[in-house]
This record gives sequence, structure tokens and C-alpha cells, in this order.
Amino acid sequence: MRVLSGIQPSGRFHWGNYFGAIRQYIQLQEDPQNEVFYFIANLHALTSVRNREQLEQYTLDAAIDLLALGVDPDRAVLFVQSDVPEVCQLFWLLLAITPMGLLERCVAYKEKRAQGLPADAGLFTYPILQAADILAYDAELVPVGEDQKQHIEVTRDVAAKFNHLFGETFVLPRAYVLPEAAKVPGIDGQKMSKSYGNTIEVFDDPATVRKKCMRIVTDSRPIEEPKDPEGDHLFQLYSLFATPQEREELAATYRRGGFGYAEVKRALAQKAAEFFAPARERRQELAAQPQRVRQILADGAATARRKAHEVLTRAQVAAGVFRSPS
Repeated sequence: MRVLSGIQPSGRFHWGNYFGAIRQYIQLQEDPQNEVFYFIANLHALTSVRNREQLEQYTLDAAIDLLALGVDPDRAVLFVQSDVPEVCQLFWLLLAITPMGLLERCVAYKEKRAQGLPADAGLFTYPILQAADILAYDAELVPVGEDQKQHIEVTRDVAAKFNHLFGETFVLPRAYVLPEAAKVPGIDGQKMSKSYGNTIEVFDDPATVRKKCMRIVTDSRPIEEPKDPEGDHLFQLYSLFATPQEREELAATYRRGGFGYAEVKRALAQKAAEFFAPARERRQELAAQPQRVRQILADGAATARRKAHEVLTRAQVAAGVFRSPS
């Protein structure tokens, strides 16, 4: 089963990125039946990051972070999106047959416009570049959160139309809705997102994590009052790191009352620091070897390009735009 997913280098990874996607990437690569391709979507990031040095650093940091968190280049093809130019060529073939109405209905576009992002053509056509990312590798399975299923539906619609017009060319991918993907709340209770400025970064030092945890918004109920753990975002965050027994113990404490939220915040900060400690150590080692990281990315891009070239040629021949060198 060929699995593909990408992640934007629009800033350092936070808890939502890890528990919502990266943790599942690592699990999927462990299955010997899976052939996994993971890419750093720097072309997509251009819709929000417009500083060259910043984007270059974010891209390298993303690679280091993914490797430190457990993505294994011996089990997964890890590469940078822009290192496979065939994807951009495929993007145009797909865009040429995409109805405007399909793009106008895309939820991601509407949400980003609501956040105040400018209505650039890149943002509007983003789903088709994403479709090219998926179709270029004959991906069969694309791990996504529940709120991202529409992206795969768009890809399937565009691929099916191309197949109808030009003959069977593309594999139609399936969305793999991550069964354990956590909806991670931020420090304000909303979904953790860089857009909301409410994140706790995976590689924050323990002191910074503690400081951010102490800022998590909670209600003003008195200490002695019992509280319902269900729906409480502080409890949700603690549950990400706790064992089932620890989770049940804290739930019982909530229902009993007689505790302060500050106690939970301190316990959360401690557990998070311990959980990510091994990854922080690996990251320090990798950051000191940037050429090793770049070589991993180059090797991954070479593998990805071979597959993307095969698929692009197939699509060009089907559409009638391929000219043989002979």
C-alpha cells in the first residue's frame, strides 16, 4: 500500500502537529506492507511565508524535527516538495480541466479567507497542487484528519475527470482518516494552530513549556467544586501524555473536586517535557549535522522524482502533450 502525506514548514511543529499527524506517520511506516512517502510542502507554504531565509530555515527545521520525532529514512521516503518539479508540471495538466465551481466550494479556501489571508491565486488553486502531490506518486492511501477529507474528495474528482477525458491514467486515492488523530486544543481552548497564536511547540525547552502551560485558559470555578473532565481542554491535553491509569485518576480527581487547575498545569508540563526529552536529544544531534539531513532529503527526492516522472509522462501521453525525444 503506497501511503503519502505532506506537512507545511510554516513554523515549528506544535503538539497539534505531532498528535494530529506526525505520530501516525511514524506508526504507518512501521507496517512492512506500506510504502510511505512524506514530503515537506514548501511550495504550499508560499501562500503564507514570503521571506526567503525564513522559508529555507523552516524547511530544514521541519526535516530535522521529523527525523528527530521518528520518521525513519530507511522506511520512509522523506523529501522536499519543490525538489520534485514534475509535480508542478502535473499541476497544470490537472488545473486545465478543473471546474471553477469545485475550487470555490473548498472549505480550506473559505476558512483561510476568514482568517484574513489575501485572496491570492495560489491560495485558490492550492487544492489542485495538493492533488498533483498525491497523484504524482500513485498514492493509494492519504492519512488525513476528519476535517481534511474534502481535500481527498477534490483529488478524486479531478483525477476521475482526467481519466474520463483521456483514459485511465491516475490511481484514485482513498482518505485514511487517522483513527487516533487527536483534536488538540490550544492554550485558549480553540484548536491548536499557528494561525491562532495558541500553540505549544514540540521542541520548546521545559521552562517555556511550563510557562505556556500555566497560561492555559480555564474556568473560574472554586477549588472545592467538582468538575467534569469531559470537554475540559486542560484535561484533554493532559490525556495526550498520560497513561490510561493516570488519566482515570485525574478524571476521578476532577469529579471529586478539591484541586486547583495550577496543579494539573504543572503536571502537564512535566509529562510533556519527559515525553519529548528523547526527541529533543536526537534533534540536537541532527541539528549539528545539517549536511547529513540535506543528503537524506536529496536521496528521498531522487526516489520521489523517479516515480513522479513515470506518472507525469503517463499523463502527458494521455493528454497529447508529450513529445518523444526521438
